[in-house]
Amino acid sequence: MAEQVALVIGGLTGGLLLLLLLICVSCWLWKKLRATFTYEELLGSTAASCIQGGKLCPPQARTQTSRPPAVPFVVPPSLQDRDRVPLHSGERAQAPRDPCLGPELLPHPSSSSFGNTGVVGTVNPELYKFLEDKSETDFPDGCLGRLWFSVEYQREAERLLVGLLKARRLQAPSETCSPLVKLHLLPDERRFLQSKPRRKTSNPQFDEHFIFQVSSKSVTQRVLRFSVYHVDRQRKHQLLGQVFFPLRNETLAGDCPHVIWRDLEAESGEPPSEFGDLQFCLSYNDCLCRLTVVVLRAKGLRLQEDTSFVSVFVKVSLMNHNKFVKCKKTSAVLGSANPVYSETFSFKADPAELDTASLSLTVLQSAGGETSHQLGRVVVGPYMYTRGRQLEHWDEMLSKPKELVKRWHALCPAPEP
Repeated sequence: MAEQVALVIGGLTGGLLLLLLLICVSCWLWKKLRATFTYEELLGSTAASCIQGGKLCPPQARTQTSRPPAVPFVVPPSLQDRDRVPLHSGERAQAPRDPCLGPELLPHPSSSSFGNTGVVGTVNPELYKFLEDKSETDFPDGCLGRLWFSVEYQREAERLLVGLLKARRLQAPSETCSPLVKLHLLPDERRFLQSKPRRKTSNPQFDEHFIFQVSSKSVTQRVLRFSVYHVDRQRKHQLLGQVFFPLRNETLAGDCPHVIWRDLEAESGEPPSEFGDLQFCLSYNDCLCRLTVVVLRAKGLRLQEDTSFVSVFVKVSLMNHNKFVKCKKTSAVLGSANPVYSETFSFKADPAELDTASLSLTVLQSAGGETSHQLGRVVVGPYMYTRGRQLEHWDEMLSKPKELVKRWHALCPAPEP
């Protein structure tokens, strides 16, 4: 009896194991068969196409937009309508060209001999070029030399920091140039700072720094003057040229020094006239119908009162048939008989009006309040109003359009009111 029971149990167990094995084999076969059917369906719906001219033409049937399970790759929907070329061995694919890209950013075919290497994109070398500094190469005719310096103003400490950097193409009178530079903070003519002399060079490198103590209220009314000298063998100083630099708010703004360069100006060899002299530039642009006046500086002015409490400014007036048209004024410079301005003014004037127009530049001294005293004036214009140097200056301006023509003029006494 016991033996029969054991046989029955063994038979049932073997049957269950055989059934489980059959179920596992059936499941595995079903999965394989299902994957095969899905792959064939994908080929028929999305990948199958006709070949025309070496290109695969996409079918007009339904496209597969999602990845089926157990399929390793699906063509993205965004690329299903694009032309695709079969790649052969040794070839590389190129990125599709975007019509919005410029020609310099599009890929170019390679013309080198490095096998089958392709170029996807190229670097535009124009974007990596530095702007060329022409300040050391472009010198005007008759240039006496060029000076580089830096300016920074510390408002909390009320200190003006001046860096004397270098000079180029200094013109020594005879022997090899041995330059030095004196710095004045005008209108103070008595005090100055001086650089160390450089020996036997027309292109000295100074790299020296100087400090002027000046209040924040008066700093914008001061002028830096750089006087470049040549020291000969007898240690005599011969002036090679000067640079005048008015201090303005835009120059002193910011927390870092401003590097500036200026060409040297020759000192006028003529003594000041009786009422002083005024230097300014004239220019006319016939295309813009614009008359430009640059008031540079004055010298030898005959101030009427204590120079420590007065200020001097220049009034520029445009006249037509001796009738007032427009007037502009420079900033005031405190207590100096040799003020420096370097300010530019523009007036609208048609070419037909130049035969009857004139410019009147009047130097005035303010003694406080709204009262002012005329120190002298100069009028430039056509033959109708002027003669001599004033007429020559006007005619030279008209003969050299768009160029700045610079000259000194002697001031005449102001007419009685």
